[in-house]
Amino acid sequence: MSEIVISGYYGFGNAGDEAMLAAMIEVLTELASDIKITVISGNPEDTCRRHGVAAVYRLNFPEIIKVLSRSQLLISGGGSLLQDVTSERSLYYYLSIMILAKKLGTPVMLYAQGIGPVRGTLARSAMRYIGNMVDLITVRDEGSLAELKRLNVVKPPIHVTADPVLAMHQVDKQIGRRILRNAGVEGNVPLIGISVREWKDWKHYKDVLVEAANQLAEEFGARIVFLPMQWPEDCAVSKRMAIRTKSKAIVLTEEYTTSELLSLVGNFDMLIGIRLHALIFAAVMHVPMVGISYDPKIDRFLESLGECLAGDLQNLDAQSLVEKVRQLWPTSKAAKQSKVEQSTYLRDKAFQNAELALELISQRKWGKANHEKNNMA
Repeated sequence: MSEIVISGYYGFGNAGDEAMLAAMIEVLTELASDIKITVISGNPEDTCRRHGVAAVYRLNFPEIIKVLSRSQLLISGGGSLLQDVTSERSLYYYLSIMILAKKLGTPVMLYAQGIGPVRGTLARSAMRYIGNMVDLITVRDEGSLAELKRLNVVKPPIHVTADPVLAMHQVDKQIGRRILRNAGVEGNVPLIGISVREWKDWKHYKDVLVEAANQLAEEFGARIVFLPMQWPEDCAVSKRMAIRTKSKAIVLTEEYTTSELLSLVGNFDMLIGIRLHALIFAAVMHVPMVGISYDPKIDRFLESLGECLAGDLQNLDAQSLVEKVRQLWPTSKAAKQSKVEQSTYLRDKAFQNAELALELISQRKWGKANHEKNNMA
C-alpha cells in the first residue's frame, strides 16, 4: 500500500478547490484502490467527513512532518496555489510544505497546477529555487508552462495536462432537479445559471450582469439561477444582484457537495461564469458556457476548450454578453458534438495527472528496491 499526502487550499468552503480534491481522490483510488491519502486541510474534520480520507491541520507542523516522513509522495495541487496576486503568504506556505517534504526525502509533484502570475522578486526567486527541486510537474494549461519558463523552472519533467475536475464522471441530474424544486424552480422553463464573485468592490460588472440577466430572461423565457461556488461569500453578492432583476431570480444559498453542484449545473441550459470551476463543471456536464475573466486562468481554460471570453470584469458590456449567449443558444448538433469531443480529450489529459503520480511512486519503489538489492549483493 502506498501513502500520499495532498497539500492545497482545502477545508475553506471553496467549491472549486473541494471539487479538485474530490477529483484527485476519485481518480487516484480508481487507479490504485489500496492507496492511503492524507490531506493537509484548514478544517480536517470537514475534509474527513466530506471526502472520506485522513486529514491533518495545515499549521500542525509536527503532524505534517509525521505523515510526510512515512509517505511515498507529496502532491501539491491543483488550482492556483503558486501565485502572489491574491496573497503572498499563501505562496510561501505551499512552497514551505514542498521544501519540508524534500528535506524528509519525500518526492514532490505539482499536480495540474495553474502557475502564476508570480510578480515579486523574492517570490520569483523562491519559485525558481524550490520549483527546480521537485520531482515532477503537471500544469493545467499552456499559460502555466510559459510562466514556469519565465521563472526558469526547467529541471523537473513538465507535462501539460488539464484541470483535475475534468477527469470526473458526469453525475445524475435528478439530484440537482430536486434541489432546484425545493428552491422554488418549477415547470419546464429554460434555466440560465450565473456564478458570480465579489472582486475589489467593483460595481460595473455586477450592473452589466443584472442588465444582461433581465434581457435574457425576457428573450428566452428563462429563469435566472445564481449558483454560489465560494460559500458563504458568493451568496451575499448573488443576493444583492438577484433582488435587482426584474424576473424572480433564484439564489441557491446552501453549501453543496461537488456531486450536487455538478448535478445542478447539468440542469442549466446555459452557464455564465466568473468562477473557474463553475465553467469547468459546465464542461464536465456538457453545458454551454460563457466565461467572464478576472484572472488569466479563466482565459487559459476557455482557450483550451476553443471558447472565447465575453469580456473581463472591467470591459464587460451587456449587449456583447447577450450576443455571446445568443450565439450558443441553441447550439447546433455538430457544434455540440465538437464540444463533447474536446471535453473528452481534456478528460483524458486530466486523468493523466493521476497516472503520472502513481508512475512516479512506482519508479521510486523500483529504484529503492534495486538499490537495496545491489547493497546486499
